[in-house]
Amino acid sequence: MRFHAAALVLLACAPLPAATDLKDVEFAKPAGVSLTLDGWIPDSAKPQPAVILVHGGGWHAGDKRTYINPWFPTLTDAGIAWFTINYRLSPQWKHPAAAEDIEAAVRWVQANAKKWNIDPKRLALMGESAGGHLVAFVGARGKVKVKAVVDFYGPNDLPLINQQRGKSKNLEDFLPDGSDATYKAASPATYIHKGMPPFLFIHGTADKAVPWQQSPAMCDQMKAAGARCEVLLIEGAPHGVEGMEKNPAWQTWKPKVVEWLRSELR
Repeated sequence: MRFHAAALVLLACAPLPAATDLKDVEFAKPAGVSLTLDGWIPDSAKPQPAVILVHGGGWHAGDKRTYINPWFPTLTDAGIAWFTINYRLSPQWKHPAAAEDIEAAVRWVQANAKKWNIDPKRLALMGESAGGHLVAFVGARGKVKVKAVVDFYGPNDLPLINQQRGKSKNLEDFLPDGSDATYKAASPATYIHKGMPPFLFIHGTADKAVPWQQSPAMCDQMKAAGARCEVLLIEGAPHGVEGMEKNPAWQTWKPKVVEWLRSELR
């Protein structure tokens, strides 16, 4: 805990580099829907890594500035470039629309990497809750290449979620149908393979929305397949990074995420 506290102080005290702020930049327009992103890109003399952020909201709510506000200063203070994106929401848009939007955002960042001095081979995805599910799905399925994935309390095995909690209205609205095959096909755990990017799973043990066991279970399956992963379980922490702001003891994810991203995106 002493290390984490010291790291948080250092992050808070470090001077911010000169940077470019992006606001409401369109990165895709699927089916006529304008999808936009915001970004923060520090000036750099050489190509640098970046993180694409994906909000939660049960697949049906939220936008690029909701639910994930603690992430912005954490990454900015560490000098890590980031982009936060909108995606199409349910029930109007069914799976895999949201995942395809994240893939489009990855391709946009890669296509514009030279302009912003980003290294297109050093991109990470970071999502929370439904966004955690989406980044895990995109990272595991591998239609776009990213170097790392940070999954905050995402539901990664949807059939197991049904067994643990019963079918949810949010999932029923998100998926095109209620078949077992569809639930399995929409689960990140279905796509585990040796060549997938490394994952960092973060989960509070008092999460009442997504059982915390989902995170170590997927990590165990990844390790069995020859993939790399880590799990940070935060004792007593609830669902949601904004809720974790209420207790300093629940903020151990901040130095861990910075340290892990720096290591994996070298």
